[in-house]
Amino acid sequence: MSEIISVQAEHQYPVIITDSWRAEFARTKATYARNLIFAPRELEAGLALSEILGPDDLFFALPSGENAKQISTVELMWEAASKAGIRRTDAVWGIGGGSTTDVAGFVAASWLRGVSWHAIPTTLAGMVDASIGGKTGINSPAGKNLIGAFHSPSSVIVDIAFLETLSNRDFSAGLAEIIKTGFIADIEILRILDETKNLSEARGVATELVSRSIKVKADVVSQDFKESKLREILNYGHTLGHAIEKREKYQLRHGEAVAIGLVFAAELSALELGLSESVVSEHRRLLTKFNLPISYQSGAWDELKELMASDKKSRASGLRFIGLQDRGEPTWLESVSTENLARAYERISI
Repeated sequence: MSEIISVQAEHQYPVIITDSWRAEFARTKATYARNLIFAPRELEAGLALSEILGPDDLFFALPSGENAKQISTVELMWEAASKAGIRRTDAVWGIGGGSTTDVAGFVAASWLRGVSWHAIPTTLAGMVDASIGGKTGINSPAGKNLIGAFHSPSSVIVDIAFLETLSNRDFSAGLAEIIKTGFIADIEILRILDETKNLSEARGVATELVSRSIKVKADVVSQDFKESKLREILNYGHTLGHAIEKREKYQLRHGEAVAIGLVFAAELSALELGLSESVVSEHRRLLTKFNLPISYQSGAWDELKELMASDKKSRASGLRFIGLQDRGEPTWLESVSTENLARAYERISI
């Protein structure tokens, strides 16, 4: 089984959906003299990289989750690049979830002002979102991903088999990004998920869901790599989602926070754009079916407003959001009234 989806960014690169990531990794790795591989420490044993690493390759274990995206970790990764002797003709690899590919890509972008890198996402969210599109970044006290660079990978290798060992919670979190993709572009995704009875059945159609979601992102990124406008539709649900992530000190999964943000964006779309109640209800129904949160604390609104104002998606004119006119019809919401923002948040509050 193999499918190749092409992405056109500052350079063209393939997203390879395969049932043998190790074969693709070994083949591509052999084209470089040196390789620096980053992966979370808990994946190290399962990856069994020692069997295929060459004498000039170096493995560096990362902390789990968002802890990998701290500047202190990045400094250690730069030291590893120095120790490995990584030159512009060599390659960096990120094997893991979205946090791993985010930070590995950032290190590749900043080392020697840019070296090649490859992504092997091992989570659902990483496969359909974080590893694709060339956005790399790390977190700071000011917010998530405010430090980063556009630096596309040379390839992305997706092996659905990684999902077999993914926890139900992490699989659900990844589904939030897939559901987002369905609402903004590919409504067939919504039909597929509507017909699945539970999380177990959703796992059974993961290959199609991943392929469809990747195609949507590849199409959008190919048209608007640097996010001049169109690419912003991929941020549907993310403005509030990122604020919730930061408020929760990243104890919520990214997809869990985005799920809440999706319902907020749908409610805001109902107020601002007349989005039908049936579509708003569809958000709630699908997300709830897959064990994702759809509400948040009523007393958090003032703090969340401040956090959203510091988000990289905000503008001088104020907060901006992606809304929906209908399924598959995203649009931009500029200068939303404070009253409608508060009303939308009230509708998702507990």
